[in-house]
Amino acid sequence: MNKSTIFVGIDISKDVFDVYDSNSGHFQYSNDEKGFKLFKKSITTDHWCVMEATGCYHQQLAIYLFDSALRVSVINPLVIKRFIQMKLNQVKTDKSDAKMICRYGEEQALDLWSPEPGYIVESKTLQGVVRLYFKQRTALKNTLHAMSTSKRGKGMLMRSIVRQLKSLDKEIKLLESEIEKLIRANEQELYTRLNTIPGIGRKTAMLLIVCTNGFRDFESSRQLSSYFGLAPNERSSGSSVRGKSRISKMGDPLVRNHLFLCSFTACVHNPQCKALYDRIVLKGKSKKLALIAVCNKLIKQAYGIAKSGLDYDRNYVGRLS
Repeated sequence: MNKSTIFVGIDISKDVFDVYDSNSGHFQYSNDEKGFKLFKKSITTDHWCVMEATGCYHQQLAIYLFDSALRVSVINPLVIKRFIQMKLNQVKTDKSDAKMICRYGEEQALDLWSPEPGYIVESKTLQGVVRLYFKQRTALKNTLHAMSTSKRGKGMLMRSIVRQLKSLDKEIKLLESEIEKLIRANEQELYTRLNTIPGIGRKTAMLLIVCTNGFRDFESSRQLSSYFGLAPNERSSGSSVRGKSRISKMGDPLVRNHLFLCSFTACVHNPQCKALYDRIVLKGKSKKLALIAVCNKLIKQAYGIAKSGLDYDRNYVGRLS
């Protein structure tokens, strides 16, 4: 970064995006290709664009700027929110948000953004539909169970729900198969190595690869635990506040649920996880706490295997194991 760098804060919504920099002030453009081109004309290679990750709305602009060889950083919205709170800013408009994002870029160290590989984007899209089908399947199963305990509503309606459940099961299987094809075609080595970890199953291995961009988006296993909402949050202050440590649950609930289910198998077949589980339970801690610790151990093992390029070693003993 040099002294001539001009930071541009961008606040994006569905139809428009607001832009602010300290030299030119505030402008607004339509969130489409026409707006992208107009915005590009107003900036140079000295500009550094900073924006929030706002669902799918920021992606097209970020990709457009990246393809135009311009510097882009995409920031977690929670980070921006905390920054605005820290500055005691009480105004909440698109213009003020763009200004605060610009200020964040001027004051904080930034990482350059680059788009995820196409197969990761496609896999995430497929997984999104799979999750939707799972929700629909759960709702239908609940309805079917309610009908089975009632004297009314049986017959044709129940048969219809059963057909829908079978159809959803078939579609879920097809989409999961397509995700696996994409993973095998692009991350076969990593996928195979993750499956050598006792407790990590085929579906969990795929989820981990897709959600972490092949573990390339994280610098440590602790970052990964925090991202999935499995890192313990300690609540203590002075001599009076002694709250229970709890996991944050801020991450992806699907990955967290998969890892929790994996922890049951790992406690039996994974030597390092079994030793950790037994040690925590012997200290009088709850079994649920021990299982969460095992989840974090599995994340640590998966991260280590992904970064080292080695298969799982049953006899490996870490310094903190």
